[in-house]
Amino acid sequence: MDWTRGPPIGKGSFAAVYLASSATGELFALKSTDLSSSTSLQKEHCLISQLSSPYIVKCFGSGTTFESRKPVYNVFLEYVSGGTISEQIARQGGSLDERLIQSYARQILLGLSYLHCNGIVHCDIKGQNILIGEDEGLKIADFGCAKWVESSKFSKEMFAGTPAYMAPEVARGEEQSFPADIWALGCTVIEMATGSNPWSEMKDPASALYRIAYSGDVPEIPAWFSDSGKDFLSKCLTTDRKERWTAGELLQHHFLRENCGEIREFIRKSPTSVMDQGFWDLLEVSDSSRNATDISSNLESPANRINGLLTDAPSSSGWAAAEDDDWVTVRCGAEVDGCRNSVKQDSEQDAIASESDSFWGEDIQTSASVEDPLFDRFNNGYTDPSIRNPNPSWLKGHTVRQPCTHPSSGDHLLPKS
Repeated sequence: MDWTRGPPIGKGSFAAVYLASSATGELFALKSTDLSSSTSLQKEHCLISQLSSPYIVKCFGSGTTFESRKPVYNVFLEYVSGGTISEQIARQGGSLDERLIQSYARQILLGLSYLHCNGIVHCDIKGQNILIGEDEGLKIADFGCAKWVESSKFSKEMFAGTPAYMAPEVARGEEQSFPADIWALGCTVIEMATGSNPWSEMKDPASALYRIAYSGDVPEIPAWFSDSGKDFLSKCLTTDRKERWTAGELLQHHFLRENCGEIREFIRKSPTSVMDQGFWDLLEVSDSSRNATDISSNLESPANRINGLLTDAPSSSGWAAAEDDDWVTVRCGAEVDGCRNSVKQDSEQDAIASESDSFWGEDIQTSASVEDPLFDRFNNGYTDPSIRNPNPSWLKGHTVRQPCTHPSSGDHLLPKS
């Protein structure tokens, strides 16, 4: 199958995301990284290929190509053109209407309920990882930090995510399970209401993380929020994870069951082919965005952009900075030896940024173990012949690895170790 890699449209936890099209003009998203450093992306594919929900971005398969004489690992994903919630907040002037927040929170919870019922924790819920599709429909994306809670190698020996959205128990290094996603949802609702990341009033990252872990404080709830909205957030942001409401309970909360009324129309349809006008509109927006990024990246160092996440910026540049090519990524996992040694600085000048600053700004992943029997089974080519090919017709003829599974997995989407 012939396909063409298009412009970059985003960045996941472990790879870049591109717009791509098949020979027949059908559009899809392509998440790619060098094969030599693709362990995390392969794990992500192994998990997400098992999922099937209208609130989760679809995965069509994976394959390896050779580009510039290097093997590249690619994951084929559903293309969702409306951008992220964080980008939508910027387009709407820094906050969203409460009726729209109700709709968005409900859809995120439907996606989380599906994941949690199948034993999966996303670990990195935030506005940047929620995509907007047709008719304001949301899809949870970027499963680079996600884990299957019944995998003994990952449930207690690993924490992952974006520090500003971490639940207190995660910040303390305790077990990261379903309640952590609910806390992150509450932080995301605050992001939608204020346009700022949680704890934006904190200037020192280390102090902020300590405050999250041990103070018993919760992010400030906007005063203009309705009483039912404030009560909803209080159920999400309970510091005791045992008292925090579940996704199923929150779906019954009166904040989400109230009549949302008429919501402003602003979402464009997702183009499915290069023949759609929306596709060309998207390219125009992408070109202008890249030009703006090139300019801003010359003016701001990664350290300054990290600090920008902790302050209330007058524009949306603080959110866009997280997607810039020059952003310092802090990520620790099976691909590196030691957390601190994995920090890649852009220059000696940027290296003066403190470890705590880098830690605060973006999603991270740490693990005490590099063993993963679930992934080993996938990486050794284990497949279940009873699984139907989930790939669209335009992927026929392309070498695509089938999703891992286990014939005796019962009610679980993923195999038990």
